[in-house]
Amino acid sequence: MEQSIIYLGFLIAAYSVIANDVIQTLGTFLASNYKKKWWVLWSFASVILCATLLYGWYVNQGDVSYGRLDTIPLPEDMPWWYLLAPITLLVITRLGIPVSTTFMILSVFSSEVIIQKMILKSVVGYAIALVSALLIYLVIAKHFESDKALERMDKKQKRYWIAAQWVSTAFLWSQWLIQDFANIFVFLPRQLSVSELLISLAVILAIMAYIFNSRGGKIQKIVNQKSNSRNIRSATLIDLFYGFLLYFYGNMNNIPMSTTWVFIGILAGREIAVHYLLNNKQMKKAYVLIGKDFAKVNIGLVVSILIAWIIQLIKV
Repeated sequence: MEQSIIYLGFLIAAYSVIANDVIQTLGTFLASNYKKKWWVLWSFASVILCATLLYGWYVNQGDVSYGRLDTIPLPEDMPWWYLLAPITLLVITRLGIPVSTTFMILSVFSSEVIIQKMILKSVVGYAIALVSALLIYLVIAKHFESDKALERMDKKQKRYWIAAQWVSTAFLWSQWLIQDFANIFVFLPRQLSVSELLISLAVILAIMAYIFNSRGGKIQKIVNQKSNSRNIRSATLIDLFYGFLLYFYGNMNNIPMSTTWVFIGILAGREIAVHYLLNNKQMKKAYVLIGKDFAKVNIGLVVSILIAWIIQLIKV
């Protein structure tokens, strides 16, 4: 029974985390490459995932979480109630709500101190992302986001930007995976055997194929609502900025953090700057979108903490 809980927990968590969080990193990539066949995009993302996973497993002696689970040991017993968190995340994902999978999944396994550290790191990450994106886009928005700037692109420039976007997506995707492998593999042993590694990798690739075939699902709508998200230059700049934030801030320590909060912060800062400089008559619309996104991630935080609290009561 306990083994079935472990495997079922991994399966549900893997699907929910990837379906909810993958759009943060690959959403703009999918949006700007919507004319390409899904399996081409899936193959590209799968190569990077395999390389990142296998490298982490090799250099960390079987630990694919890159040390993110060092302070979150695998429980000796795995009763049925540990499935409450991934099942709730699955339901929320199907509703198209972008919640923090880090809080939702890891809080159930974590101590109160670790939960507080995760929340602090995530909230600070949101603030840094919002302010940084706002300042950067106030400088570059007119050069890269205006209608005139988009019209000036010739075929040669487009080829350069396409190459730049695929490179920036590869960088961002690898950095996101390093942060979120902990959420996907929290139900499994902290050191995976070769067979466990290969089986789990096959499951993840199959889940990704389904999500890419459906073009991101309902969560993708959040990215598509943002200004110019289908434009190749906009997508490239978002991906590059997000990747650098995860690389420098996310790797400051091995405390897990919510990449969702950082992503929403970037989109919020960018949206304010773009509307202020290029379309200030619709600032209210920008604030409404930002408010909705922020409310959704806070709903996820409240629900995850509530589930962790309920499980603690059940344990007692």
